[in-house]
Amino acid sequence: MTTYEQDATTARPPWPFTGRDDELERVRSAWAAVRQGVVVTGPAGHGKTRLITEAVRGTDHAQVTGTPAARELPFAAFAHLLPDAVSPQRAVRILSGLRLLVVDDAHLLDEASAALVHHLAVHGRTRLVVAAVDGVPVPAAVSRLWTGELLPRLALSPLPYEDVAQLLATAGLDPLTVRRLHGVCRGDLRLLRDLVAASAAGGLLTSLPGSGERSLRGPLPVTPAVRERLAPLLERSGPGERETLERLAFAEPLALPLDGLDLDALERLETDGLIHVDDRAAAVTLAHPLHGPALRAVTGRLRARRLTRGPRDLGPALEAERRALVRGIERLDVREASAPVGEWLVAEGMPVPAGYAAVRARFARLRGEVRDAAAWAREGVRETPGDAACEAELRLAEGGLRFDDVDAVFARYEAVRSGKPERAVGRLPQGSAFARHADALRRGDGGGLDRAAEALAERGFLLFAAEAHAQAVRVHRDPRAARLSRTRAVALARCCQGARTSALDGLVLGELTARQRQIVTLAAAGLSNREIAERLTLSVRTVGNHLYSAYTRLGSGDRGALPRVVALPECVSA
Repeated sequence: MTTYEQDATTARPPWPFTGRDDELERVRSAWAAVRQGVVVTGPAGHGKTRLITEAVRGTDHAQVTGTPAARELPFAAFAHLLPDAVSPQRAVRILSGLRLLVVDDAHLLDEASAALVHHLAVHGRTRLVVAAVDGVPVPAAVSRLWTGELLPRLALSPLPYEDVAQLLATAGLDPLTVRRLHGVCRGDLRLLRDLVAASAAGGLLTSLPGSGERSLRGPLPVTPAVRERLAPLLERSGPGERETLERLAFAEPLALPLDGLDLDALERLETDGLIHVDDRAAAVTLAHPLHGPALRAVTGRLRARRLTRGPRDLGPALEAERRALVRGIERLDVREASAPVGEWLVAEGMPVPAGYAAVRARFARLRGEVRDAAAWAREGVRETPGDAACEAELRLAEGGLRFDDVDAVFARYEAVRSGKPERAVGRLPQGSAFARHADALRRGDGGGLDRAAEALAERGFLLFAAEAHAQAVRVHRDPRAARLSRTRAVALARCCQGARTSALDGLVLGELTARQRQIVTLAAAGLSNREIAERLTLSVRTVGNHLYSAYTRLGSGDRGALPRVVALPECVSA
């Protein structure tokens, strides 16, 4: 019996399947391995159903789905596969003839159906691919699938920002809108799609001159999906709880001091995970980034006017953010920094001062976030047409990332990036990663270039780190070391929003396959080949073959060196 799942929430065609290569291969391999399948778990909306749909597409399989309405009816989920009044033993015999059974929303199964799935895992010949939501009550028979080690468990993490950005590229959204939506959705792809569709249908997306992109500014659309996720707040009925939540919502983007708030209400809200208390600042904010804008959107005008308490002067907080960004640049440290006020201004459609926008663009550019840099520069130009600093940042972000004298250290460092280190040696801050990069390149020291790249990446300069690794490829005498440098250069470059520079030109893809990356990561964590085989439901020989191929590509045959190989910096996230 072959089934094909339609989109669970809408009749519109689903977004292209993006990312999840490792997870997709693991699910596909599960029913071909010694074990009886796999259980995929994760928060609601994180793509479990879509992952499984892609994994079983084109295969002969049957599917059952748990539903809230049928939780009290025995074998309700299997009604289309079993005759009426069937006994559990006969049900197992009937379903054992299936090659592959997909069980979606297993946390909603009735007890009889849950027990049947468990029996199939124990006694049947049917391969099982099971999806269940984290953080909700699950029938004991279902949870025993993984706690009893009958099936391996794949815990699905949120889709990384880079994959979300690729997903939203089809909608033509600007980078700041992408970051906003990624932030408020926290990996909930169903909510993400719902917000994008509602924004487009409601005419809320505005074309940005000069970019060909669209932006979402102002209130988020209050869709049924938003109301569903807001329900835990709207249903609060304890003394002072709703008032406290609304006050926090209208205080954003700043945190409220604990003084003057109902401490009893705060304790209850913190216990239920609805607020975050910063002990150092003795301040409190809402815990989920969606809750603030959603609460503001559903609050009546008169109540909103009272809670707003007149216009706020965000100037001092914005200036503090600008100075913090400048200090990071001056200290040659552009690791991701918290700057909620500027992001809030953009989200609300409020003017962004050109001075702040230029610094924010420069910070993003130095991190290699070239599309973000251009977007911030455009925000400043919109507020102050002709602003020299913003227009310069826009040219730099769009025109090859070359520096001028305004950048001081970075202007001198430009010679290193272009392959002429002799012009910069002795002119860069002593002992800095930039000076080490120049010295290693001048000496043709591949290992030194790799070490300089690691130091650059640690400070947030991911594009420069990618370039240093790429230069190392060209000077390494050992082909294995060159392949390792190439792998790291490619991985870092992928974090840089499509930036292309002369140092990266001609970089040959030397990556691992999805399965090789998965096995190398586990080996780097200290697992033996047998432990890896058991975890991934592979043979020990297959694991060994994958590791051999990975060593060849990475240029490293030393298992002890693998932690360094796989310790690539995480790409930025909102």
